[in-house]
Amino acid sequence: MLFSSVIFIFKFLPLTLLVYFLIKQKNQLGNIFLLSVSLLFYAWGEPIYILLMMLSIVVNFFFGILIHHTEEFKNRQKLVLAFGIAINVLFLIYFKYFGFIIENINDAFHLQLQVNAVAMPIGISFYTFQSLSYLVDVYRKEVKAQFNIISIGLYISFFPQLIAGPIVRYIDINEQIEDRKIELKGFVNGIERFIIGLAKKVLIANTLGEVADKIFALPHSEITVLCSWLGIICYSFQLFFDFSGYSDMAIGLGRMFGFKFLENFNFPYAAKSIKDFWGRWHISLSTWFRDYLYIPLGGNRKGSRRTYLNLLIVFFITGLWHGSSWNFIVWGLFHGVFLILERNRFGVWIEKLWKPIQHLYVLLVVLVGWVFFRQETLGGAVSYLNVMVGLTSIQNYPFDYFDFVNQKVLICLAVAIIFSIQFPKIKWSDKYNASVAYKCLTAGVLICLLILSIANIASNTYNPFIYFRF
Repeated sequence: MLFSSVIFIFKFLPLTLLVYFLIKQKNQLGNIFLLSVSLLFYAWGEPIYILLMMLSIVVNFFFGILIHHTEEFKNRQKLVLAFGIAINVLFLIYFKYFGFIIENINDAFHLQLQVNAVAMPIGISFYTFQSLSYLVDVYRKEVKAQFNIISIGLYISFFPQLIAGPIVRYIDINEQIEDRKIELKGFVNGIERFIIGLAKKVLIANTLGEVADKIFALPHSEITVLCSWLGIICYSFQLFFDFSGYSDMAIGLGRMFGFKFLENFNFPYAAKSIKDFWGRWHISLSTWFRDYLYIPLGGNRKGSRRTYLNLLIVFFITGLWHGSSWNFIVWGLFHGVFLILERNRFGVWIEKLWKPIQHLYVLLVVLVGWVFFRQETLGGAVSYLNVMVGLTSIQNYPFDYFDFVNQKVLICLAVAIIFSIQFPKIKWSDKYNASVAYKCLTAGVLICLLILSIANIASNTYNPFIYFRF
C-alpha cells in the first residue's frame, strides 16, 4: 500500500487515526492497535512475508532478553549477540542476495547451479538494520532490553517507516514507545510534512521519473549527448524527491501518532564535497554505517591505510545494501574512492576552489554515480556514460532533448532545482503571533498542494516508489 494511493489517504489513514485517538488514553492498548495496523499494512503488499516479519519480531525480542541476562558473562554475551546478528543477516542474505551469490559462483567456477527465484520481502533491508541496531545497543548498554513483545514489535514494524525508512534506532524512540503525547501543534506539523512529502513525490518525482524512464529505455545509439544528460538529471531529481518525499511523509505520519523521527535528508545536492554529500543524503543509513560498521572497524584511529580500507569496506557494503548487483557495488566503491581522495591533497585543493565549482564537482560525481545506480548492468552503465561524453555513434534519427521536454517538465525541473537547494519550511503552527493572512496563505498553499497531488494520483497510473526495491 503506497502512501501516495487513494486507499491509504482516504481510507487506511483516516480510519487508523480515528480509532487510535479513541483509545490513545490507554497507551498499551494504543501500541497493540498500532502494531496490529502495521502488520495489516505490511500484509497488504506482502501477505506471505508477514510471517517472516512476525518471526523477526520474536527472534529479536528473545535475543534482546538473552543479551541482557548474559551481561555478567562477557564471552557468553558476545556469543549471543553474534548469533542474533547472524540470524538477522542470514534472513537478509537468503531473501535478497542468495540468487546473486549463486550467479557469481556459477560465473567464477563455470558451474550451472540452479536455484528457485526468491521474491525479496519489501523493506527487509530497513527493518533488518533496525533490529541489528537494537541488539547492538542492548549489548553496549546504551538501552535496556525490551521485555514487552508488543513494544519491540511496534518498533520493528511501525508502518510509517517500515518499508522504505528512515532507519529508526530503538534508542531514539524507546521512550516514545512507552509514553508519548499528541499535541495539536505536533499533529498539525505532521499533516504539513505529509502534504509536502506527498507533493514532492507525486508532482515532482513522478513527472521527472517518467522522462527518465523513457530515455533510459531507449537504445543508447538512439539518444544524443544532451538527451542522455537530461535523462540522468531527471533521474537524479526523481530519486531525491521520491525518497525524501517518502521520508517527509513517514516523519509526518509519525508526528500524527506522537512519534518524532530524525531527519533523513538535508539538501544533499547543495553539498560542497562527497563527504558533505553523505552527511546530507539518507542520513539514517550513513550514520548507521558510521556507528555500527566504520567505527567498530577502527574508523580513522589506526592510520591512513586502515582508514582507507575501512571506507572501502563500508561503501562496498553500502552499495550491496542497495541491491544484489555489481552496479550497486561499483556505485558504492565509486563514492568510497572519492572520499579517500578528499582525505588527501585532492580534498585540500577542492576546499580552495570557488564554492560554485565545489558544488559543480559534487554534482558531476553524483550524476556519474547515479548512472551505475540506475542501469541494470555494468555494460549498460558504461555504454550510457559513453553517450554522455559523446563517444557513441548515433543513428540517423536519434531522440533528442526536445522529444521529451514540454512546459510541465521544464516547470518541474525549475522547481526541483530551487527546492533541492533550499526547501522552504512552512511552520505556521509555530507562529502564534503571525498574522491571520499569513496563516491563511500558508494553509491555502498546503491545501492546493494536496488537491493537485490527489488529482495527479487519480489521473496518472505512474506512481512508483524507487526505494521499495531496496
